[in-house]
Amino acid sequence: MDKIFLTDCRFYGYHGAFAEEQTLGQIFVVDCELSLDLTRVSQSDALADTVHYGHVFDTIKAQVENNKYQLIERLAGAIIEDLLAQYPTVQAIKITIKKENPPIAGHYAHVGVTLERQR
Repeated sequence: MDKIFLTDCRFYGYHGAFAEEQTLGQIFVVDCELSLDLTRVSQSDALADTVHYGHVFDTIKAQVENNKYQLIERLAGAIIEDLLAQYPTVQAIKITIKKENPPIAGHYAHVGVTLERQR
């Protein structure tokens, strides 16, 4: 299966189980991988025959910046639901969401989740 991907998309949102996360917010880093057949567009060179990366970015941005969820698992699920509804040619989606500064004492690069869904 062919892939379209967006990596290290950064957004400011207010997701988290703790009150300070919902009040202060933080940066969320999102990776998105779409699995679909790109045979037609690889021959036609027509934007209409593929999934527009900019629209995918806008969908992710809207979920991260316009909603509040307690868990990033739910945020990832909402992004997947939106993308599957918008793009019937997409057969599978993999979303990774990372939090670089959650309220956890310790030293680490980030924490996060990855969800994968297929039609």
